[in-house]
Amino acid sequence: MLAQQHRQQRIVAIADRDMLLQRAETLELPLELFDYPPASLTSFDEGCPDDPADAAAGPGHLPGGLFVQHVPVSASVCCGQLDTRNACYVLSTIDAAVDGCLSGRFAAMVTAPLHKGVINDAGITFTGHTEYLATRTHSEPVMMLLAETSQGPLRVALATTHLPLADVPRFLTRKVLRRALNILHEDLTRKFCIPNPRILVAGLNPHAGEGGHMGREEIDVIAPVLEELRANGLQLIGPLPADTLFTPQHLANADAVMAMFHDQGLPVLKYAGFGQAVNITLGLPLIRTSVDHGTALDKAGSGAISGGSLNAALSLAVELAGKRQDAERR
Repeated sequence: MLAQQHRQQRIVAIADRDMLLQRAETLELPLELFDYPPASLTSFDEGCPDDPADAAAGPGHLPGGLFVQHVPVSASVCCGQLDTRNACYVLSTIDAAVDGCLSGRFAAMVTAPLHKGVINDAGITFTGHTEYLATRTHSEPVMMLLAETSQGPLRVALATTHLPLADVPRFLTRKVLRRALNILHEDLTRKFCIPNPRILVAGLNPHAGEGGHMGREEIDVIAPVLEELRANGLQLIGPLPADTLFTPQHLANADAVMAMFHDQGLPVLKYAGFGQAVNITLGLPLIRTSVDHGTALDKAGSGAISGGSLNAALSLAVELAGKRQDAERR
């Protein structure tokens, strides 16, 4: 469905071309595919510079046409049906996008949702895009989601990501929190061009530990890290009780929130902007954005879906890539 829209930037889909054609036929949508990288310039590519591998170059993305870097599926795909035989195919598409970004052929990568369970059922240990990209790029990334609200952008980063709740206190160390806050501060400054960002930091426990009566993580881990980083010039407020942190009076002058675990911060953000929010992986040597939702297998192939979050993820990837190019020119 995204192929039916006009965009100034060229989009390259990394997928099985036959599968894309089959889905277009099912949905009765016009679709003409062009091999990426193209063997030669075509009317679709008219006006592009001599380097057709530049995904951001040329006249942009024209409705009804799509560049495709073909990665073949291992088994035929039925809409809404998981198949462990295609687990490696899914990971291969991610690998191709990462390779393209690291080589400079792509300006950014935008990922669609994937089903973690079927990849694990195939015998491949997998906890999510963020952790997989960390391994592929030898990085220690931070997950952040962004939603546009009536009060302005709400950015929520996570100190820990896809962990069972019982494991969060053990993994929330001073080292982990220090790294996450430094990456958040650096990327807000470098990628989002926010000078001296103001970051609200949540406590882990109810009432931010109530002075140690409801847990000591705030005393033993969070507060010492905040004090250390404030001495380095970071503008950090907290630790704050999570149940009041997300009120308008606290968020009014904040550039981002650091939540301690996945379901502390993301339910609030998704309530504020579900279907239009974007997931951004910070701390990577590339730009990666993603949707804010899951696979919705029950809607696969029906056409009864909203592309709002994917459109927002594409737009943000373009914006961040543009800011990076501007910074490199300076």
